[in-house]
Amino acid sequence: MTSPRPFPHHPAIATLIRGLASAHAAAALSLTIFGVAFATPLIRSMLGWNGLVGVVAALVPIAILVVIARWDTIEWHGLLPVSIFAFVGWCLLSTFWTDHQWVTLASSLYQIAFAFLGLTVALTRDMIQIVRSVGSVLRALLTASIAIEVLSGLVLDMPFAFMGVQGNIAMGGPIQGVFGTRNMLGFMALIALVTFVVEWRTRAVTRGTLIYSLAIAVACLGLSQSPVTALVAMALGLAALALYGLRQAPKETRRTLQWALAGLTLIGLYITYLSRSRVLALLNAGSEFEYRYLLWSQAWKLVPVHDLEGWGWTGFWQDVAPYSYINNALVREHDTSLNAFLDVYLQVGLVGLCAFLALIVLAFVRSWLLASNRRTVTYTWPALVMVALIATSTAESFILVEAGWLLLVVCSVKASQNMSWRSRLRNSTVSPVPTE
Repeated sequence: MTSPRPFPHHPAIATLIRGLASAHAAAALSLTIFGVAFATPLIRSMLGWNGLVGVVAALVPIAILVVIARWDTIEWHGLLPVSIFAFVGWCLLSTFWTDHQWVTLASSLYQIAFAFLGLTVALTRDMIQIVRSVGSVLRALLTASIAIEVLSGLVLDMPFAFMGVQGNIAMGGPIQGVFGTRNMLGFMALIALVTFVVEWRTRAVTRGTLIYSLAIAVACLGLSQSPVTALVAMALGLAALALYGLRQAPKETRRTLQWALAGLTLIGLYITYLSRSRVLALLNAGSEFEYRYLLWSQAWKLVPVHDLEGWGWTGFWQDVAPYSYINNALVREHDTSLNAFLDVYLQVGLVGLCAFLALIVLAFVRSWLLASNRRTVTYTWPALVMVALIATSTAESFILVEAGWLLLVVCSVKASQNMSWRSRLRNSTVSPVPTE
């Protein structure tokens, strides 16, 4: 059963609600939310932080109205993952013990805003509609990235410093496009490749659009020259092959194959760790890894100071302790620790890290099991996106803020819709109606 509509039936309000409840309104809002989330580096470079916050703040009340308008069509029981609320709630609670309360409060509200926008998309759109929205937005942004790099590097032959564009496309990269860094461009290109393939398998786009989409994504992926993206691409490719094999396997053997795959994954991760020097040499990423290791070491030294509760949530690093200490000790300044797990541990302590791990593990396992057992190909999208998010999190903190955080929330909610333990508990407690 759905809950009763939470607003009075005034004629003017009813007219507004009918408009907001339409499929066109939900589709437009979904496109806008993904567009803003994926283009945050571009918006921030052009409008500054105040402009970006203003754009996000304007989207939130619109999203609230759309949710209210579609209230009768949403099944709420067992839908919203508790793990999201646990992690976000702990981040917000860190306001009470941090030394920079206003920074933490503002950062928590920023995080909550993107979480709510992600919830709105997941509640109001089905899986194929989400895939098509992501595909449309990434096609536009990747095209804009190549266009801006061509303008900067070939036409005008000058960098666009305010966007972080160096104009290196004539030399084959690395390029950043509208995403601020080459690693972010590579990450979004990987998400785009997954999305475009799912669009193709569901016949959501024409052949010409598919060819163009894949070409632009592969071009951005190669020109980014990101060693991080190269590693994530290998992990994503192996995950896609494993998922394809599981989907083709007989149903009665899938459980055994799942456990075997889990064991092989652990062994592979251990071997990769032991051979990390060789892997980094093959990717020509030795110097970058060495600098990251120095950054991680500086951050790790400050974790024990507040190991249980953390220093206070900021998402992106601000010019406050301990982040100012770390940046002062390094040659370059950073706005994250370039490792999502270390960032969470540093900012919200061991409790926050446990809540974050619970969130991503539940989201991944639910998404993977759905992708393995459901025949509809759209179920593979959240599982592969989660692989990309988790793999990237070892070298970047994208999953904690803006686009990465939005994708995590969307994947978590969509997986919870079909595999929530509360739904199963509810179904098991409902007695069948006796028949005469």
